[in-house]
Amino acid sequence: MKAIGIIPARFDSSRFPGKPLVDIGGLSMIRRVYNQAKHALSLSEVVVATDDTRIYDHVQSFAGNVIMTSKDHRSGTDRCAEVANKVSGFDLAINIQGDEPFIDPQQIDLLVSCFSSQDVQIATLVRQITEMSDLENPNKPKVVLDQAGRALYFSRQAIPFCQRTEKTNWLNTTNYYSHIGIYGYRVDVLKALAQLDVSTLESTESLEQLRWLENGYRIQTALSSHENDAIDTPEDLQYILQKYFA
Repeated sequence: MKAIGIIPARFDSSRFPGKPLVDIGGLSMIRRVYNQAKHALSLSEVVVATDDTRIYDHVQSFAGNVIMTSKDHRSGTDRCAEVANKVSGFDLAINIQGDEPFIDPQQIDLLVSCFSSQDVQIATLVRQITEMSDLENPNKPKVVLDQAGRALYFSRQAIPFCQRTEKTNWLNTTNYYSHIGIYGYRVDVLKALAQLDVSTLESTESLEQLRWLENGYRIQTALSSHENDAIDTPEDLQYILQKYFA
């Protein structure tokens, strides 16, 4: 199987405009993500997918692969699908978040390994929750799994709900998992996902992956112990700079 890593990168983020180009210890965020992805042994190629000439020119300046895409995409998945329609020869497309400058390349390899089974259509990663603050944080989506590790549901609320247990003891009662927002798709499945309309559950929770579940697609998960640091706001950037460069 040949896999391409695609890094969607928008300039016009509502919470942090221009964040792909912010400086993190001497390198832009998009360059750090690109460099990390290039270390994944499972990827045959890595490409940045952007709708902005500033990002396009910057990626070219460090000899990175970059493709211009439409400004009209609703999501990173749709942007990845456009790339999949423009390139050929790949069986898998890996959607790598452009705001995680220190993503572990082994996480990408773990995700690709999910497709060793021909039954897997979509794959993503999860991490066991060990802190109540993460369990109660709506910005860290939770996921419940079946016995084969396939996602049953994603929610911003803590799921499952422990009916007969005090909430302070939930983490000692059952396993809770947070979703790590990296996706892998078979290329034909990715192209089909881009044609789906926004679904009811997706709109309710503001979680795109619920659209796929509502339409009958299966999402395989793999468990990662790596703690991912995403930059959504200027405050997140300051936290990252303090953590890695202070």
